[in-house]
Amino acid sequence: MPITTIALTEQQQELVDASVAAGEADDAAALVLLALRELAAGVRPRPHPRPAGRPWAWQDAIVDAPAYERTLLAEAVLAPGTGKAFEVRAGQILRVEQIDGDQCVDLNVFNLHDYREFMHVGRTRTLHGVNPTAGDFLWSAPPRERALMYLLTDTAGINDTLFPRCSANMYESMHGFADHTNCADIQAEAQREYGLTPDDVHDSFNLFMATRVTDAGMPEILRQQTSPGDHVELLALVDTLAVPNVCGNDVMGTSNFSLDPVLVRTYAASTADVAVVPPLLAYDTQRTPADFRQPAIRAERALRRDPDYVPAFARTPVRLVDVKVELDDEHAALLDGLRHAETAKDDGTALRDVLLTWWVATHG
Repeated sequence: MPITTIALTEQQQELVDASVAAGEADDAAALVLLALRELAAGVRPRPHPRPAGRPWAWQDAIVDAPAYERTLLAEAVLAPGTGKAFEVRAGQILRVEQIDGDQCVDLNVFNLHDYREFMHVGRTRTLHGVNPTAGDFLWSAPPRERALMYLLTDTAGINDTLFPRCSANMYESMHGFADHTNCADIQAEAQREYGLTPDDVHDSFNLFMATRVTDAGMPEILRQQTSPGDHVELLALVDTLAVPNVCGNDVMGTSNFSLDPVLVRTYAASTADVAVVPPLLAYDTQRTPADFRQPAIRAERALRRDPDYVPAFARTPVRLVDVKVELDDEHAALLDGLRHAETAKDDGTALRDVLLTWWVATHG
């Protein structure tokens, strides 16, 4: 039988080795043939050992042990055009509630002790989709990549991660307004109480904002329907600064062309609240400034080259490992049926596509 050679990176080889070690096949070549057969037959996900993490006992950061019932800590009504920064410590809850209904609220979240760790809408969207809801988490950006808050309650189920915050320039460039209430400026003013600048405002998690992606692939805002009393509750897993603001957009359907107040409360969570959070793992790749090659936060604004800089990219140069596979007539026919002509220049490339497509589908 003809022998086909697949060139894998060392990292791809590690995936193969993990599957072989888990008993999915006798060796790398057998795993390739397994992938070929299963992908051709219509594969289904299978259990697979995940990278070794360790339980993250985030509850240890809670200063006071949760009580049987929630305890109200603070309460504020946010008027249209305003926002407020709230310290929401680990084990505390931020509740944002409709008063009149149909009001969108933008939310920024920072680590209270390291403001450079903040909620990353892109990472959250990747893990939980366009419209996260109860049972999902708000995540920080790489290199931290930690869950900052847990979506404990969501009575409306219309939160958005597609649209960026509205801004003064958006209203001027699109509608000619020289001055218009907008989320970017509201956020900047609200978090100024804690010494943060307009540059520190990040993309918002948009509460009570109904959106979808059209068939053309474009994000679209829909008319929302929320009632008085509808609310979202977020349980902090680390000490956070949470900054909700009443979205200032009254010329789009974000809040049905109205600007209305919302009620914000913070609570000390109950034991039942804390118990709802699913177990989380901690990983060495969740890095803090202590792990950085450049741990200092810049104070000056201009960028200048470091004459002593020496590149130190991880796992480079990329090295290839050859895996040799014997293809009988049956497997060769399966490969022809799965081949992507535009990317698979030869049998080895086609088999690599099959192997990694199968691996992601079954182990992702």
